[in-house]
Amino acid sequence: MKVKIGPYTNRLICNLYSNHMNKKYGYVDWPDNQDYEDHVLEAIDDGIQSVYNVFNRIWFDRRTQKIKVRIDKWDTWSMDHTLAPIILPMLVQLKETKHGAPMVDMEDVPKELRATKAQQNKYAKGGDVDPKHFERWDWIMGEMIWAFEQKNRDHWEEDYYGPYIESEDKRELFGRFEWTDDEGRKKHQERMSNGFRLFGKYYENLWD
Repeated sequence: MKVKIGPYTNRLICNLYSNHMNKKYGYVDWPDNQDYEDHVLEAIDDGIQSVYNVFNRIWFDRRTQKIKVRIDKWDTWSMDHTLAPIILPMLVQLKETKHGAPMVDMEDVPKELRATKAQQNKYAKGGDVDPKHFERWDWIMGEMIWAFEQKNRDHWEEDYYGPYIESEDKRELFGRFEWTDDEGRKKHQERMSNGFRLFGKYYENLWD
């Protein structure tokens, strides 16, 4: 496999007005009765953006993100293992650099991280999210990362193996490993499977 993905294409955007309004009024609701200074900056912003749009149409809007992917036949012999070492560092970086968090279903997180509908509505009225909102997404991402870490371990099941038992039967050429913690192995696999389930469910929320 060989993958080369260039940066996303950009456009010129004037943030003079929005930066001013966010700094002055916050990021939630801007008042309808804005003062004279606000209107002046909005007009200036519109003028600058109209000039920017000329350059956007001439140059930036014609550019596309460059993506080159070559798949070798062995890449799909065990596709889940092939993708795991690519997905894992991307999830780790996203968790470290993300600037927001999506809404997640309460049944996907532990009870201590859940919020009731009443609690959510209470904060939503003030244009905010409940105190556990970002912790829930951190937990979800942590479970995804853990699952892919385990997938990158070729022999994680050995954590639950007992010692190697030599065969006493002369008709058998090899011995065997004994399970010492079969229940632990099952729980380990269930947690991995849940991490992959969360990855699929929140795939479209993997943005910075």
